[in-house]
Amino acid sequence: MFPGFTKKDFETFSIDGLEERMSAIQKRIQPKFREIGEVLCGDLSAVSGNEMFLHVAKHARRTVNPPKDTWLAICHDKRGYKKHPHFQVGLFDDHVFVWFALIYEAPNKKQIAENYLNNLDEVFETIPKDFVISLDHMKKEAYAVKDLDKPDLENMLLRFRDVKKAEFLVGRHVDANDPILSDGNRFMALTKETMQTLMPLYKMSF
Repeated sequence: MFPGFTKKDFETFSIDGLEERMSAIQKRIQPKFREIGEVLCGDLSAVSGNEMFLHVAKHARRTVNPPKDTWLAICHDKRGYKKHPHFQVGLFDDHVFVWFALIYEAPNKKQIAENYLNNLDEVFETIPKDFVISLDHMKKEAYAVKDLDKPDLENMLLRFRDVKKAEFLVGRHVDANDPILSDGNRFMALTKETMQTLMPLYKMSF
């Protein structure tokens, strides 16, 4: 059972050196990702109607710079997740993110954006005001949904459609000091609820 995240997990990202930080990620964080993923795959399979598979970030392309974040991804393709709509849970040094993610590798992102733009009212209503939206999974920053109106969302989706490297991720940020992170059951409940809330966007992306 997932025990929750600890201060030491977040301190992983202050370790110098690619090998040293990767070793800490593999020992401290990835076993937790596997525990989280096992639960979420079953839950998301039931809710989505697709069999879902766990992918844990390997950071295999890195040769010099250690990763600033790490994550798990869940999608319907056993071989890979980057080209598909997927769900993520991951850590930076100061927060945990829980995303429904559409990243730039998705070959049909124009079609997905059109689906969302054609159903803009529904998309806007689906996303709770305490969620956040990111336009680049490499960056920590995200936009608070409570500060956005429908034209803002429309502009984000137009950018996602028209700019090759543009992305669209929506979900929650949980501060590293939030006590919910140290309570595995509460965190899993929050994560499941977040992903189920975003399931209409997942289904609309096909």
